[in-house]
Amino acid sequence: MAIYKYVGRSTKGQMKRGTIDALNKNQALAKLREQGISPREINEAKGLFYKEITFGNPVKQQDFVIYCRQFATLIRAGVSVVQSTNILAKQTESKALKKILLAIEDELRTGVSFSNAATKHPKVFPPIFINMVRAGEATGNLDETLDRLANYFEKQYEIKKKVQSTLAYPLVLLFITIVVVIFLMVSIVPTFSHMFADMGGELPGITKYMIGLSNAIQHGWWLLLITVLFIIGAFRYLMKTNSRFFYGFHAFILKIPVFGKLLQKTAIARMTRTLSSLFSSSVPILQSLSIVERVVGNPVIGKVVLEARDALENGNRLSEPFSKSWVIPPLVTQMISIGEETGALDYMLGKIADFYEGEVDRSVDTLKSLIEPIMIVILAVVVGTVVLAILVPMFSIFQTVQ
Repeated sequence: MAIYKYVGRSTKGQMKRGTIDALNKNQALAKLREQGISPREINEAKGLFYKEITFGNPVKQQDFVIYCRQFATLIRAGVSVVQSTNILAKQTESKALKKILLAIEDELRTGVSFSNAATKHPKVFPPIFINMVRAGEATGNLDETLDRLANYFEKQYEIKKKVQSTLAYPLVLLFITIVVVIFLMVSIVPTFSHMFADMGGELPGITKYMIGLSNAIQHGWWLLLITVLFIIGAFRYLMKTNSRFFYGFHAFILKIPVFGKLLQKTAIARMTRTLSSLFSSSVPILQSLSIVERVVGNPVIGKVVLEARDALENGNRLSEPFSKSWVIPPLVTQMISIGEETGALDYMLGKIADFYEGEVDRSVDTLKSLIEPIMIVILAVVVGTVVLAILVPMFSIFQTVQ
């Protein structure tokens, strides 16, 4: 969508000036005439203030999942693609999605296919969606393809939310622990440190350490803040610009004992589910592997997928690169190999995805039951250490007074 400035005259003869959103100049003229304005001058608005600025994906994943399911339902019910797009544009709660669907509807009415119209909005429609819809349009099975896509995005969204909820809990408790420690160091420890200084005497080592840490936080908080911001900034810069660092960080994450296994299973489930969906929709295998490499969300597994694509181009088996990688379990390699031999690769990939999606569910449930007591113990130990550093010299003072 673009923004156009116009000057025109209303049906009452009054001069009108303003802006209007439209896909192109012809559409802008048509919209103005519908509003009863005869445009005399119309030009596309230039400049930063007229640019639509978005960060990341303008459409929430939840809104997109709902859209996919509703789209599949309407097409299966026999509603045309144009009419379905119009209905969903009116129903959706996402303003960004509504705007994009209205733009797609305008293109559909000019004879453009839905897949070609969707390619102009890559931030909203991922490669797997566009390629599967294109394959469905070519084979005449668009309703089955959309139903498969709806199931795919629903499962991916469900897994993502489960993993996020599991990882969010320890992060929240960690944040609470840091806030409590800072409060104790800034408010409680200084009060007792002045009292200990007035009384004199030798303080225990743990108390000296806590008083020193308290002084450092009070007087050098700005240096600590700058250091933390610098580390975060340097990390983000390296993740975006240094491919070796990006790959190495994700490889390190996958090797972490508990959480690494969970993320590995999640990525494998996404990889196999995506491949299964693409194969079932008759998308060419080399193109499918290229798509999976972009959507799998992990460069370590993505590299293995690209190696598998190169192996196929050279006439080798798909399972060979998987068998040589440490990140792919033997079960995945064996089932892919069986699928190649029997000609039922899409079915075997679907079964692998079912298995690892179940594994993710079980791992999430197990982690949730373990994380809560572990984090509570960590919080108790950290806070208890600070309290102990204050109480130990207090006991010495009481003994001296007695």
